[in-house]
Amino acid sequence: MPVLTVRHVTTYRYKQPVALGEHRMMLRPRDSYDQKLLDTKLAITPEPMDIRWVHDVFGNCVAIARFAGRAQELRFESVIRLEHSPTNVLDFTIEAYAEKYPFTYGADEMPDLLRSIERQYLDPEHQVDQWARQFLRADGRSQTTELLAAMNNGIRQSLTYVAREESGIQDPIRTLRLGSGSCRDFAVLMMEAVRSLGLAAQFVSGYLYVPEKGRGGRVGGGATHAWLRVYLPGAGWVEFDPTNGIVGNHDLIRVAVVRDPRQAVPVAGTWTGFPSDALDMTVAVEVTAEPGPNARRRTAAG
Repeated sequence: MPVLTVRHVTTYRYKQPVALGEHRMMLRPRDSYDQKLLDTKLAITPEPMDIRWVHDVFGNCVAIARFAGRAQELRFESVIRLEHSPTNVLDFTIEAYAEKYPFTYGADEMPDLLRSIERQYLDPEHQVDQWARQFLRADGRSQTTELLAAMNNGIRQSLTYVAREESGIQDPIRTLRLGSGSCRDFAVLMMEAVRSLGLAAQFVSGYLYVPEKGRGGRVGGGATHAWLRVYLPGAGWVEFDPTNGIVGNHDLIRVAVVRDPRQAVPVAGTWTGFPSDALDMTVAVEVTAEPGPNARRRTAAG
């Protein structure tokens, strides 16, 4: 079981000292059976007046910092170590009734899945609907896992990844029209496509580990990486990374799981000053594996 370390630094610079408001940070990974948090450190400069931790509505860990006084630079440095247990591609078992699409979620699960099935973006000309249905077999007997894997690979193979520094999500229709997008754009496109088929999907924000050898060609992220997970009866929430064609959690470090990507911003806050005072924001991420038998080491931005 590899031990991974993630160092994530976000720095804001201003032309002159500004008053810092409340800031929220989603940087602490979710503890689970497939990733066990060993150590975590969060350093903030200038030091906040107070900091508290809460769980949001999805159970994600959120740190909330409040500041006193002014500063010309604000820096957040998060360092975490965790044991990561990768799952094999398509190595999961689903209930017999869900092996073929279409299927209907059970009455005991449907009430809790409804908001994750609900579409978030308008599709007046059914462009996303039509794109999703190209992966269905003509005879109507699509294997559920094959359908989702084909859609995941379809995005990786037919769309071009581009790193977008601006915040926000690209509309799925725009992503299809441009034929390109960032990792978060690809995740949202597949989420909307999956939801158009009546399946529950959620947005995942976290980090991508890029090994030096063996699984080259990994792309995506910048400061963080984004992918999605789909609920399959019997298997639970299964992760899909359409940017890299990953099925399962291989090389993916899960931090936040949300219904809408706007609920998973790594660092967000307010400041008071003139608009022209804002100079820039820089983000640096380093993901490394601890040396060990057959261990590989590589730094990755996102």
